[in-house]
Amino acid sequence: MGRGTLCCLISLLFFSSAQAEKPVPSESDFVIGKFSKSALEHWQPKIFSGETQYELVLDKTVSPPRTVLRANSNGTASGLFFKQRIDLEKQPWLNWSWKTEGVFSNLDERQKRGDDFVARLYIVVDGGLFFWNTRALNYVWSTSAAVGESWPNPFTSNAVMLALESGEKHVGQWRYYRRNVRADLKKLLGKEVRYIDAVAVMTDSDNAGQQATTYYGDVYFSAAAR
Repeated sequence: MGRGTLCCLISLLFFSSAQAEKPVPSESDFVIGKFSKSALEHWQPKIFSGETQYELVLDKTVSPPRTVLRANSNGTASGLFFKQRIDLEKQPWLNWSWKTEGVFSNLDERQKRGDDFVARLYIVVDGGLFFWNTRALNYVWSTSAAVGESWPNPFTSNAVMLALESGEKHVGQWRYYRRNVRADLKKLLGKEVRYIDAVAVMTDSDNAGQQATTYYGDVYFSAAAR
């Protein structure tokens, strides 16, 4: 095992783990994605290239059935943004879940023509008046990158991609995550960040011209990993 592989494994163990069971937010958590409550308040669409269709649907594959956010992309790229300043010193842990029906084929995600993901959730640190200082961290379900692998976004050096899932292994399964966002920003962007300014979900397929359907569960911040 090489040093790089060992560091990657340590990072995954320390900063996150995919959960086998659905975690339940507590009263002290800040829930921004209340999809199970059939709520989409404050989530605003942002269109990049065509419009991915987002709608709340009942997932009957789980017991008991629950409402989730479904994204359907057919050669399109748009996301839903939740704009809110969040204090990572108080609540650094981001918790969420997703499930996809399939992954893309024959993509090089490090190239502009392959910058598509069946599932992504990203964190935005606003640069204020200096828009060029805006930074973004993307958690993605990759077609081919190894879990734990990161790389710069091919369209902008101000964004970094981090693969939390890879390939078809867990297609059709709900996957639950927790990430220490503050630690990830420090590790991957080299910045000490206390406040973030937006969270977004996006399923996009405009560059590859393929199709994807993905489901997103509730999204919330917590003070501790549970």
